[in-house]
Amino acid sequence: MTQLESARAGKLTPEMKLIAENERVDAGVLLDRIAAGRVVIPKNVNRDQRSPRGIGEGLRVKVNANIGTSADFPDLEPELEKLQAALETGADAVMDLSTGGDIVAIRKEILARCPVQVGTVPIYEAAVSIIEEKGSVVDMTEDDLFACIERQAREGVDFITVHCGVTRESISRLQKEGRVTDVVSRGGAFLTCWMLANETENPLYTRYDDLLEIAREHDVTLSLGDGLRPGSIADATDRAQVQELIILGELVQRAREAGVQAMVEGPGHVPLDQIAANITLQKRLCDGAPFYVLGPLVTDVAPGYDHITSAIGGAVAAMAGADFLCYVTPTEHLGLPTTADVREGVIAARIAGHAADIVKGVPGAAEWDREMSQARKALDWKRQMELAIDPVKARVLREKRTTTSEEACSMCSSYCAMKVVEEYLDSRKNAKQGIL
Repeated sequence: MTQLESARAGKLTPEMKLIAENERVDAGVLLDRIAAGRVVIPKNVNRDQRSPRGIGEGLRVKVNANIGTSADFPDLEPELEKLQAALETGADAVMDLSTGGDIVAIRKEILARCPVQVGTVPIYEAAVSIIEEKGSVVDMTEDDLFACIERQAREGVDFITVHCGVTRESISRLQKEGRVTDVVSRGGAFLTCWMLANETENPLYTRYDDLLEIAREHDVTLSLGDGLRPGSIADATDRAQVQELIILGELVQRAREAGVQAMVEGPGHVPLDQIAANITLQKRLCDGAPFYVLGPLVTDVAPGYDHITSAIGGAVAAMAGADFLCYVTPTEHLGLPTTADVREGVIAARIAGHAADIVKGVPGAAEWDREMSQARKALDWKRQMELAIDPVKARVLREKRTTTSEEACSMCSSYCAMKVVEEYLDSRKNAKQGIL
């Protein structure tokens, strides 16, 4: 049985028990949310995933890190370093988006080494293989694509991005409306080219039942991809994006009926004032399915700093109800990220998610901040380092900017506000209590 089917049968799986304990959520409440499809546990039955995570209603906002090769950088070793960096900085999931080198071998190595959930975009492998063999993605057959999906499911991939909502109708709406950046999703672009060249419908849509059969057999969570997501804030919340979302909502329902876990992917580039509306729209159309957003990026003019633009959007999105943040690194729009970029991206997304967790009352979120404040008041630097979301960077900065005083920092030195005022506040307090 899938996690969804187990929940509907009232059976707590080992993964559910562990997640309930780690998230400080009542196991019965978690069971009900999984049964309703509002929480998913991406966990392929073919893989021994050591640290399963739940994604969805009432749980801590989760963070995904994208890694993977490209044609220009096809080597495995740098990606394994990025995997380690992502795990060390607290990523809850990793997606292998490799398009260069030995894609199958790279994926298998990542699956073997990664203790958290692993996702892929199967059309990448299918398209790259056909392009290398025949010269063009339009020569790919439906069976080529489904064979790739099934192979990855057997290998143990926990969730897959499938762009089932890129249909001839949604593409037609995009063409009629016009966009600044057209299609920016690689998977969406591959499918759009294939559909237009072959004058046929998206096989992920027409053969959705076949997809559900594969997913149910291996308990692969479907991440229903936003192939028509906006690639600029000028394109946000347009007819093509909304049409695709309507279709995805219908496909979420069909997945649940088949016992298959499903979440929905969202934009993209979205101005601040449209983010909450996008989340509300998705939750309404997709009946509360977990929402997985890329950013959103709130401005288009910050190359080199897009981990910041996405963290701003991610915090607003998560506060409004988004459940899963895909990190964006400083090199978004510029090139393949380095290991250092991966670290920056994960931490930025985690900050965004945690900021939202505080607002949403997620168990333990506000308590973490209170502990840090108490450590600062006590000038307990050891404890501050332990509580920091990025202890490594905090320690490095502290050591580089150290002061002659072990208590204060070099920003204020002997004029540390809390240290200066402490004596007088304590004196007044003691006098009021009759101690002095």
